[in-house]
Amino acid sequence: MGRESVKLIANNKKARHDYFLEETYEAGICLHGTEVKSLRQGKCSIKEAFIHIENGEVIVYGMNISPYEKGNIFNRDPLRPKKLLMHKNEIHKLLGKTKEKGYTIVPVEVYFKGSLVKMQIALARGKKLYDKRQDIAKKDQRREAEREFKVRNL
Repeated sequence: MGRESVKLIANNKKARHDYFLEETYEAGICLHGTEVKSLRQGKCSIKEAFIHIENGEVIVYGMNISPYEKGNIFNRDPLRPKKLLMHKNEIHKLLGKTKEKGYTIVPVEVYFKGSLVKMQIALARGKKLYDKRQDIAKKDQRREAEREFKVRNL
């Protein structure tokens, strides 16, 4: 299998801030022609997106793909629910985990893998306020250490 180029389209930084990402999965997205053209221009947002499993299908809601300028009547609703394509055993595993307390599925990033549009999703557990504070403190310490390192090595 050849090495396909991976080109990031959209990233959900909030997911890493608000959740502990435990397992990640790669899923294809069921799209229409003008949506793919719009993605090639990088017009996509998953900040407000969330994922549900309904009738054995994984569906992403709130993923915004801006309408393609030259698309006219073929443009779809930018916020329409989009089906994610995954293996059935992965879907069953996710469904079992989300029934446990505190687990949810969050979109992490959208990218091109070769010519295919893929979404990385993660099984995540919500962070409490004190967890977020710890992360911020660690980040500040690391930044401070890097700053001191730069000053010393000048």
